[in-house]
Amino acid sequence: MANAGCKRYSDLVEKFMSENKDHIQSNIPESSDHSGERYWGTVEVIEEGETYRISRVEIKPRHGIKPQIHYHRNEHWVVVSGVAKVTCGTEEKLLIKNQSTFVPAATLHKVDNPGHIPLVILEIQNGEYLGEDDTERPYELNLVKPGTDNKKVHQK
Repeated sequence: MANAGCKRYSDLVEKFMSENKDHIQSNIPESSDHSGERYWGTVEVIEEGETYRISRVEIKPRHGIKPQIHYHRNEHWVVVSGVAKVTCGTEEKLLIKNQSTFVPAATLHKVDNPGHIPLVILEIQNGEYLGEDDTERPYELNLVKPGTDNKKVHQK
């Protein structure tokens, strides 16, 4: 049943994107701080508002995004192509084309591309604050040691 819900969600996103292509293209920020090249791939902001951002994220084969936490936003990831190895809290799963996952605020998460082709994800961020300074990378701050419980680093 959950897969049917994910499929419907993916179908709705795909339908919205195709039906609103001209509108969305006109709302692409000319110079978003969030867009650009990373060591693991690229991020292209498709549309953003005060409390949301929609991005196309491409992760190179055998690369990934480091574990991170956002306290003021949730994220939805929809796989467009490739295979995503997603870790969200203590749960790890593989997602393929048209599958999606939800990343709640204040949850340690990461995504890796274990495959041999680029992984393309549609990322929808939604929250009261989307600033880059709301991103913590606990392994870099020595807040979490590999192999420990990653569910929530800070309990509020």
